Amino acid sequence: MWRQLSGVARTGSSLSLCRMRGFSALVQDKALVDGAWVESSNAKATFEVRNPANGAVIGKVPNMTVADAQKAIDAAKQAYESKEWRSLTAKDRSNLLKKWHKLIEQHTQEIAEIMTAESGKPINESKGEVAYGNAFVEWFAEEARRIYGEIVPSGLPNREIIVMKQPIGVAALITPWNFPLAMITRKAGAALAAGCTVVVKPSEDTPLTALAVAKLAVDAGIPKGVINVVTTNKAAPIGELFCKSPDVRGISFTGSTEVGKLLFRSSADGIKRVCLELGGNAPFIVFDSADIEKAVDGAMASKFRNCGQTCVSANRFFVQDGVYDKFVGQLKKRVEALKIGDGQGCDVQIGPLINEMQFNKVSGFVEDARSKNANIILGGQPLPDKGSLFYAPTIITDVPPTARLYTEEVFGPVVSIIRFRDEEEAVKKANDTRRGLAGYFYSENLQQVFRVAKRLEVGMVGVNEGIISAAEAPFGGVKESGVGREGSKHGIDDYVDIKYICMGNLKYD
Repeated sequence: MWRQLSGVARTGSSLSLCRMRGFSALVQDKALVDGAWVESSNAKATFEVRNPANGAVIGKVPNMTVADAQKAIDAAKQAYESKEWRSLTAKDRSNLLKKWHKLIEQHTQEIAEIMTAESGKPINESKGEVAYGNAFVEWFAEEARRIYGEIVPSGLPNREIIVMKQPIGVAALITPWNFPLAMITRKAGAALAAGCTVVVKPSEDTPLTALAVAKLAVDAGIPKGVINVVTTNKAAPIGELFCKSPDVRGISFTGSTEVGKLLFRSSADGIKRVCLELGGNAPFIVFDSADIEKAVDGAMASKFRNCGQTCVSANRFFVQDGVYDKFVGQLKKRVEALKIGDGQGCDVQIGPLINEMQFNKVSGFVEDARSKNANIILGGQPLPDKGSLFYAPTIITDVPPTARLYTEEVFGPVVSIIRFRDEEEAVKKANDTRRGLAGYFYSENLQQVFRVAKRLEVGMVGVNEGIISAAEAPFGGVKESGVGREGSKHGIDDYVDIKYICMGNLKYD
C-alpha cells in the first residue's frame, strides 16, 4: 500500500509457526542483563505476550523487579567503565554497530514475523519498520566517527581553547509498543555510537521484538553489559528507579505526554539529560491549490499506517471549501477499499488495535463525536467478526471544537475532517493545541508553502508528503510534544557532554 512498506510476506497464524521456520534462536523468553539471559528474581515470575489479532498467547517473558533493573544499571555502569567499551575507538564502535546492522538486515523476515505476532501490524509494515529502524543503526555507525570537537581561537597569545565531546555514561531507554524495533535502534544506535551503555525497558505489549534485536547485538560482538533489556509489566517503579538512580545519567522516552511529564519531574533532582518524544495532535491541511490525488495518497499513508497508532499520524484534517467535497469523496473511496484482518496476511492493510485500553479509547472518541452531532460518513463501529480489538476505519465530518477528536490525539484509524475558509483560519486552528510534533499540508502555491511551513507550531512539517520520518532527519516536537531530537547528526547530542579544556601559559618562542 505505501512505498516504504512494500515487500512480499509469508503468512502464518502464530509464533509457533514462526519457530517451525527455523528462527527460534531469535525468540527469547528471558531478559538480558550483563550479557546473560536471566529470569526474574521474583520467583521466576513471568507475564504473557498476546497476539492482539486473536488473543493467542505467543510467549512469556520475565516480569523483572526493581532489584533486577538495578542489576542491569550496575552492569551498564561496569561495562561503561571497562576497557572493553570506554576505551574503544570511534572506529571500533562503528564496526560493531555495522555488524549489528548486518545481522538485523539478514533477519528481516524473522523479526517482522515476531513483530506482527505481538503488535498486530501488517507484515509488510513490520518489514518496513525493520528496514526503517535498521537505518538508524547504519546511520549512527557512520556518525560514531564524526563526533567532532573544536579548537576555538583564543583571545590570549599563550592560551589554547579545546572543546571535546564525551559520553554521558549510562542511559535508560524506555520504548513504546507501536514501533518496537525502531524506537530502540533510534535511541540505542545514538547512545552506543557516542560511547554510552544502555538499559532498555521495552513495552510490555511488545517485548519479543526488543529481545530479538538484543540477541543480534550480542551475536554482533557488542560486549556484555553494553546493552541490557529489562522486561516488565510494572513500568512505574522501574521508571522511577531510572529517574532517581545516580548511575543513570540520561533518560530517553517515547510515549504519552502525561508519562513524559512524570519522568521529567522525577529526573529533576538528578539534573539528568532527558530526551522526550511525546504525543502529537498533527494537523493535515488541504488547501484549494493542492493536488487532491497526492493529498489523498498522503492522508492514507499518514493516517492509516499501523492502524493510526503512530505519534505523527494525521489527527485533525482541515480541508478548504473549494476542494472539500472532492477530497472527502476520494478519501472515502480509498478507505472503503482497505483490507482489514490479521496482519500475517500478505494483503492486509489494517490490523487490530494493540490492546483493550486503546480500543476503548478509540471507541469512546467516536461515541463522543456522535453525541455532539458530528457526521459519521464511514465506519464508526467495532468489527467483532474480525476480532475483539478491530475497529472499522472511520471518517467523521462536521467535528465540533468541543469534541475530544478535535482537541486530543485519537491514536487510531479515525479521520476527523473540519472545513475552513482561508489560510489564516487553517493555521490558527492547526496551532490551537498544546501539542506540536508533526504537521502536514498540501499546496501547489510556492508562496503559501513557505508561509505556512514557517507558521505551523510543530517540530516537523510534511509539505505535499505524508511520510516524513528518516534516519537522516531530526525527529522531535515543540510545546508539549517533547524535548530533544532523535535521528540525524543531532541524535548524538543527548548522549554526550561538552568539555572545555583551557591550555594556559604556553610558550611558542
